[in-house]
Amino acid sequence: MGDLGDFNPIRFEGGGMVIDIPTLNLDSLKKPEATVTPLYPDHIPTLETPNFHPHHDKHLPRGIEETPEEQRRHWFVGSIDQGTTSSRFLIFNGEGDPVASHQIEFENLYPKSGWHEHEPLELLASVEECIDEAMRKFVDLGYRKSDIRSIGITNQRETTVVWDNNTGEPLYNAIVWPDTRTKDLVRDLKSRDQADTLTDLCGLPLSTYPSSVKLMWLIENVDVVKQAYEEGRLAFGTVDSWLIYKLNGGAKAAKPIHVTDSTNASRTMFMNLHTLQYDDNLLKFFGIDRNKIHLPKIVPSSDPCCFGKIAKGALSGVRIAGCLGDQSSALVGQCGFSPGQAKNTYGTGCFLLYNVGTKPVISQYGLLATVAYDFGGGRKPVYALEGSIAVAGSGVKFLMNNLGFVDKSSAITELAESVEDNGGVVFVTAFSGLFAPYWIDDAKGTLFGITQHTQKGHIARATLEATCFQTKAILDAMEKDSKAKLESLAVDGGLSNSDLCMQTQADITGIPVDRPGMRETTALGAAIAAGLATGVWKELNDLKDVNQVGRKVFKPKMERKQAEKLFKKWEQAVEMSRGWVNEVADEEEE
Repeated sequence: MGDLGDFNPIRFEGGGMVIDIPTLNLDSLKKPEATVTPLYPDHIPTLETPNFHPHHDKHLPRGIEETPEEQRRHWFVGSIDQGTTSSRFLIFNGEGDPVASHQIEFENLYPKSGWHEHEPLELLASVEECIDEAMRKFVDLGYRKSDIRSIGITNQRETTVVWDNNTGEPLYNAIVWPDTRTKDLVRDLKSRDQADTLTDLCGLPLSTYPSSVKLMWLIENVDVVKQAYEEGRLAFGTVDSWLIYKLNGGAKAAKPIHVTDSTNASRTMFMNLHTLQYDDNLLKFFGIDRNKIHLPKIVPSSDPCCFGKIAKGALSGVRIAGCLGDQSSALVGQCGFSPGQAKNTYGTGCFLLYNVGTKPVISQYGLLATVAYDFGGGRKPVYALEGSIAVAGSGVKFLMNNLGFVDKSSAITELAESVEDNGGVVFVTAFSGLFAPYWIDDAKGTLFGITQHTQKGHIARATLEATCFQTKAILDAMEKDSKAKLESLAVDGGLSNSDLCMQTQADITGIPVDRPGMRETTALGAAIAAGLATGVWKELNDLKDVNQVGRKVFKPKMERKQAEKLFKKWEQAVEMSRGWVNEVADEEEE
């Protein structure tokens, strides 16, 4: 072949990389003896095995390292999303994109009017099956279990589970958050001394929602629960505590894990909102003796050790490193990390969280004070104001199922767009009273402004507008409480798919409405909490590019004078919807 000669050193620059090729004698290429050794990042102490995307080039040139952004593409975080009607498991990459998931619906039990229960072991089984099925899909894509750094958990809040601390077996069905069997108990508690001091301590008013009154009812009315309490065997927790306990092996674990995070603990009325620890005055008010019950330890929402590891199944040995109540998780998934940022989840109802910063704000305008997230690691906890709307997507289902307006929920927007405006119709969707900020329990659903001109489209549009008006009322109250101007409203949930509804929301509130392309924000929030604890993201600033693809911002188009006129008419309708329950009661007494 002859002498091929020498070539001078060469440098290539571009694409964020520099490649130096030293002096090369091409004769050495006749019989190549050198080997190529891949150089993996060695500056990440928690990464024992390089987790590269299966379709990524496995060998980088010596001296070339991936940027942190490139590395995140090959790291994955799992997320358990345990909700009221279904359980899901999703696996996200480091850019916040879901790559595999599985969902299972389970049975909701309604043994009596106003009662709502879940079978605790069925909740656990649904989660375990979702993990196994999602992992099967993940592996089919060419990935490995070792590619998953950790998992997070997000869950329905307030739902109460009790079990035997010795055996780990549930003692009763879980009492679900909207259950109202405790209404008489709540009425009695409101008349007790110091009842008016509770909100300043825990941020919540007395109602049927918090876990405290559910636990009281169980101890007072279920014999096996009362006996376990008296014998010191009773373990209590919300759904996150139950799942973490059982996923770690339950009572059979060498060291059982019984914990909760502060976002879930803030919904029990047992935790002091200022100290993020159990408060003896709160426990005493509800008649709970700490010596007779096993309460979960309150820990930060993001931690590499506190939540333990999966004990069995497809993710055996993988760390649980994040935990957030569902609405807090949605705020995190929307990256609502700055005071003045808010998110609204448009589901069956609506839950609106407003970031108020590192000091809790006790509402003077009918809102709840809660923990938004607590990422630990020397970071201060962040608080939020919360407002809830009873009827959002369920109003659309009412038009579909009860009145036959449309065949499917997604068609409601098209029906509403068949008319130019609401035609003077206002629909106060108070099917079970009105929640924040009104708290009117004697209101009923009421349609105003119907004439011979009224069509189905006017009522459909008025139904969508009802959710938007109530959202504005909550946002107004939040601005008064926090004394901070809202910058924009991030949205998710089923009803946020309606462009008409989101544009209406922007018009009525006068602020931009920001809708992400990927709307699994609740599950993403738990993944973020776990990823922060295990090095996928080091700081919140690393999340600036997460879930940014495909976002759509709806900017206000309506003149403020017209928007204020519509809202004033809504407020008039709310006042006129009062008193229906009392009037019916009066008629029955006659």
